[in-house]
Amino acid sequence: MIPYGKQELSEKDLDAVNSVLKSDYWTQGPKIEEFENKFADFCKSKYAVACSSGTAALHLSYLTQKSSRKNGNKVLTTPLSFSATSNAMLYCGLVPEFVDIDPNTLIIDFNELEVKLSNSPEEYVGISIVHFAGLYANMEALYKLATEYELWIIEDCCHAPGANFLTSSDTVSQSGSCNFSSCSTFSFHPVKHIACGEGGMITTNNKATYDKLKSLRSHGLSKIGTPETGLWLQELYELGFNYRMSDINAALGISQLERIQYSISRRNEIAKKYDLELQRLPLKLAPRGNGIHAFHLYVIQTPKRKELYDFLREREILTQVHYKPIHTTNYYIEKVLKSKISLPKVEKYYEECLSLPIFPSLTEKDLTFIINSIKEFFEN
Repeated sequence: MIPYGKQELSEKDLDAVNSVLKSDYWTQGPKIEEFENKFADFCKSKYAVACSSGTAALHLSYLTQKSSRKNGNKVLTTPLSFSATSNAMLYCGLVPEFVDIDPNTLIIDFNELEVKLSNSPEEYVGISIVHFAGLYANMEALYKLATEYELWIIEDCCHAPGANFLTSSDTVSQSGSCNFSSCSTFSFHPVKHIACGEGGMITTNNKATYDKLKSLRSHGLSKIGTPETGLWLQELYELGFNYRMSDINAALGISQLERIQYSISRRNEIAKKYDLELQRLPLKLAPRGNGIHAFHLYVIQTPKRKELYDFLREREILTQVHYKPIHTTNYYIEKVLKSKISLPKVEKYYEECLSLPIFPSLTEKDLTFIINSIKEFFEN
């Protein structure tokens, strides 16, 4: 079977984990801070906070912004994401409002965002953007819009570590740098670029946000001890969570982070070959931006999606569908939105989308087999 995504484990990864297993600290030890510092350097942000999952990263990020400038409770977001993006809002008492996608990028449509904001600006407190499939959005343009309406921005970068875009001044803005947002969130699930088994990370440039994130991830406790009072002293100032990452996961993350540039480069090589070989077929290929694409996914679109999916599966090529739009799921219709809503562009996308295999260890032989199988399907 050729999966659509796959983690990689090196001898160096195994050595890193074994080193922690033989050490005195399996959790709350030095590897956490080391991973955070190296990840912040990679993203070019001031701070990074490791946590137990990408969902935890989203939850904590929303909590730090919930009590900000405005009194509304609605957050504008995309329906094209894993459900955690909007579920984590509900954990905080925030209400997701879904905005249709731009078919050319598969990212939230900025024009439709502006229409919603101009019609009822007082209802909204923030924007949650997903850099879908690894394409990094024009955050400069989004930041300008959010600033006009006094909104915070949370970036869901789970698909896009290492991605970037070119600003209007021709400077490179890196995913996770938070140049144009309050927080950026990442996932270390096995099919992501950096695999820790489970894990997440939040980057920010705001010291107060950083301190609050660290407190919230560990039950709301803050260390207040001094040599005079006793270094053991802690105080509980707010209700937090056990969202800590273990040193075992962090050690694996540090080792995997060292290979991320290779991962991104190899994914782009695979995408380039898909582009070249599939361009003459009746398919819509994966979109591009003006910077580095991280290619967590390579998504094609075809009205023959189900037939192609079955055809490839018969040849032991496993593709996937990302994602059923959140606003069409049973829970959101019945419990959140209270009725069905129509977002035609993302719904059309969902009827035709298919994610092809893309991961660094995909061999040239398997890649050629996938491409030839797709060609055979359309020729027949």
